[in-house]
Amino acid sequence: MSTPMESTCPEGKSVLISGASIGGPTLAYWLNRYGFNVTVVERAAGLRPGGQAIDVRGPALEVAERMGVLDAIRRRSTDLRGMSVVDGDGTELSRTTEHTVSGGVIDSPDVEILRDDLARILFTAGGSEIEYLFDDSIATLEQDDDEVRVGFRSGTARAFDLVIGADGVHSHTRRLVFGAEEDHLRHLGSYLGVWSAPNHLGLDRWEVLYRMRSSVLWGAMVMSVRDNTEARVFVGIESDQPPARFLPRDITEQKRLVARAYADAGWEMPRLLKEMWDAPDFHLDAVAQIHMDSWSHGRVALLGDAGYCASPASGQGTTMAMAAAYVLAGELRAAAGDHHTAFATYERELRGFVSANQEIALITRARMRQQQTAELDLSEARPRDEDEDYARVLAKVNAFRLKDY
Repeated sequence: MSTPMESTCPEGKSVLISGASIGGPTLAYWLNRYGFNVTVVERAAGLRPGGQAIDVRGPALEVAERMGVLDAIRRRSTDLRGMSVVDGDGTELSRTTEHTVSGGVIDSPDVEILRDDLARILFTAGGSEIEYLFDDSIATLEQDDDEVRVGFRSGTARAFDLVIGADGVHSHTRRLVFGAEEDHLRHLGSYLGVWSAPNHLGLDRWEVLYRMRSSVLWGAMVMSVRDNTEARVFVGIESDQPPARFLPRDITEQKRLVARAYADAGWEMPRLLKEMWDAPDFHLDAVAQIHMDSWSHGRVALLGDAGYCASPASGQGTTMAMAAAYVLAGELRAAAGDHHTAFATYERELRGFVSANQEIALITRARMRQQQTAELDLSEARPRDEDEDYARVLAKVNAFRLKDY
């Protein structure tokens, strides 16, 4: 390991982070450790429940270990043993204990975990010195050479030295500082829905893929979670229409959209759709990427999906967010809080890593489209390390190394 960088403690430097999912709490942990005064604002009333299963891989495992939370993350893993593929009649077409669609190769150091479980672990690790403002959000931002003046939705106003937007692919922080979402979002042609349901299939650390031979519908994937006490349901819809035209704002209307799309589907879909209506954590969104020429402007910077979302198709969003949070905090420490230097180095360190992860998503989408109407089912698809295109890009991803700050 390299020698940690020397730095001057940025005493009194205040940072506002927007977003309390994965990147935000990770950044808050490291900034607090380095002596910054940290505030996190989250528009939800508390840590948001639900969300899909996500993967902690590569450098994110190292970040978690340095935070002392890796064991806790492993204890909360989905711990899947394998997957099966079924048709519309429920007939099992194939099964494997080597990999799953959601988590990849089972016998690997990677950890698959529910998003809300990981968010709580990271939040708890930060401790009581980090200020959290729940049920609030940034309404206005004004900055000059000395500070960022923030007006909150609650009506209060405060000034900070720096503001970091870690508020997701539809980042309001990005919109306020960098302009309309449409200028940065690249839709990849599909929509992903997820919700919680009872484990009425009796799955035991198992994932079932209902595959539909359709150019529009993916079918469904159901996996047992939390020691088989619950299940998560995933569905996909293909559409090149941009989110502004395809996706209703109202959640009830989004559920109607999914129900209409899958009205004639077989297997367990009628029951799963019925359970969707009562699911409090239903989420439907575009599979999309964010591309930006710069991740910072003045005293405001973006982190994770807000600045460079690779989409769920990459399987790398969590890893990118945790690794980037560690790098951003470290560069601010190394620069003694000088944001000009820190933001530039942060971007220079991560651009290649981010680009490679975004390319993974594009390869995945191309493979999915090939498989949707092909006879080959997903359980028989070649692992990533046996696919030449994947291997080429994964070599770039795996070349990334964390510094010691």
